[in-house]
Amino acid sequence: MNETSKITPVPKVRIKPMDGKAIVQEPIASLIARRMFYRVVRMSSRLIASVGFGFRTEGRHHLDIKGGGMLLSTHQSVLDPVLVGMLSNRHLNFLARKTLFKNSLFGFVIRVLDAIELDREKGGLAGLREMLKRLQAGELVLLFPEGTRTEDGNVKELKPGFIPVARRSQVPLIPIAVVGAYDCLPRGSKMPVRKPIAVVVGKPIPGSEYGTMSDAELISEVSRRLNELHLRARELIGR
Repeated sequence: MNETSKITPVPKVRIKPMDGKAIVQEPIASLIARRMFYRVVRMSSRLIASVGFGFRTEGRHHLDIKGGGMLLSTHQSVLDPVLVGMLSNRHLNFLARKTLFKNSLFGFVIRVLDAIELDREKGGLAGLREMLKRLQAGELVLLFPEGTRTEDGNVKELKPGFIPVARRSQVPLIPIAVVGAYDCLPRGSKMPVRKPIAVVVGKPIPGSEYGTMSDAELISEVSRRLNELHLRARELIGR
């Protein structure tokens, strides 16, 4: 028989955005593989952090929300996305500056972990649009409102870049403080050293609450909460 064999196409994942038009995403098999890899990284990170770094945490229950949420974390080291991500049983997306994708291996890993590329030289608009899309789809997104890693372990002045996306999405804002990661792996270091690490999650700020605030008031409120959580995290590890 010379009959041509029929090839069954790989199923695609479809999402329905707000305009009602379906957008074809990646094949289901690829999506499942990435989700499994994410879970392996999360489980292994929890084990390493607990055994190797005396990891302490508080307020994890504040991450148990339904729908989208914006996680606003202090930024101490490149370990922060993993330290925050392993707290939640839900899949977590996070913003990463474009320069982090230049290393082929590291870039591949963070793409698999659903990092959102942020090109600051072009204003980061594409990354912010992608973040908004994921928030509106009911996902959690982690970002660091300080903009860059701390240079002394303390909380830096916050940047207002997250505010327009927050106002459009109206998702809860969840403040998070990381302490100890700076001592474990400060800027310029290649390998981490064993130091105690703590991550404290604060009470979410609902859209109905920050919707009545000015930008300056919102920055002030988030900064106040992050500093309070920072002090609590220091207490957990005896700092």
